[in-house]
Amino acid sequence: MSSPSARTLETFPNPAPQRDFHIHMEIPEFTCLCPKTGQPDFATLTLDYIPEKACVELKSLKLYIWSFRDQGCFHEAVSNRILDDLVKATRPRFMRLTARFNVRGGIFTDVVVEHRKKGWKPAPKIALVDVHPTTSRRG
Repeated sequence: MSSPSARTLETFPNPAPQRDFHIHMEIPEFTCLCPKTGQPDFATLTLDYIPEKACVELKSLKLYIWSFRDQGCFHEAVSNRILDDLVKATRPRFMRLTARFNVRGGIFTDVVVEHRKKGWKPAPKIALVDVHPTTSRRG
């Protein structure tokens, strides 16, 4: 039995609001309908965000994403709508949604939309050396 789709995004309290931390999600099964032909469009959504007080709950996000399956949407419009709904629900410090749509008419479309909380500035990026266990410098 499948779960019904829903447009409600549930949240839970940020477990570490005192620091910036990055949440990364990949949603490989996004579908909506082409508003011109009614044929299905498929995309992989990548969500990256730095929460403020709330994080999005995963099951509600899944059901929310499913709610677009029978909706006619232009790529640009649906990407902006999803970001707007997620920002409204979570009020993050930063959020980026990348929608990578599969080919339609011989054209791949990527739509990247962002939100930054007014006044928020990211901490400087720190590059760490990644050492593979089999290439250890010991012994």
